[in-house]
Amino acid sequence: MTTNNETAGVATDKDLSDLLPSPERREEGPYAVCECHQEIPCNPCVTSCPTGAITQDTINSTPDIDFDQCVGCRECVTACPGLACFVIDETYSEQKALVNIPYEFLPLPEKGESVTGLDREGNEVTEVQVKRVDDRESLNGSNVITIVVPKDKVHRIRNIKI
Repeated sequence: MTTNNETAGVATDKDLSDLLPSPERREEGPYAVCECHQEIPCNPCVTSCPTGAITQDTINSTPDIDFDQCVGCRECVTACPGLACFVIDETYSEQKALVNIPYEFLPLPEKGESVTGLDREGNEVTEVQVKRVDDRESLNGSNVITIVVPKDKVHRIRNIKI
């Protein structure tokens, strides 16, 4: 995939739009997005998916998601060593969506805390609210933070700053 900065490896909006389910599927509930745009030997998202929704042609291929099988369970988020998997729920409310992000910094944010949402390059986007914090002791990998995000920024925000 072409990125807007080959050195930084940041995907373009076009690259990312190719990874999303149809607008109709996005209205049905949570779905995973694997923002892998480099072909490297990796498959934890595939092996962790309990429904078999995530597949690869080879271990070097970028993952494919069958959105009809994806239930938004977040297993891929916690399993991905590249912190490239996210689960999005655009049905949360009329104006807001939920974004589940991997988070490997300390301290962990607190539920209900207002934090700054960051884009893929680390730029501040907007204030978001922490809805849920699942720490790695209760999971098999990375911490997973669920944040409440304005719908118009749901595909931009991929990290937070406390």
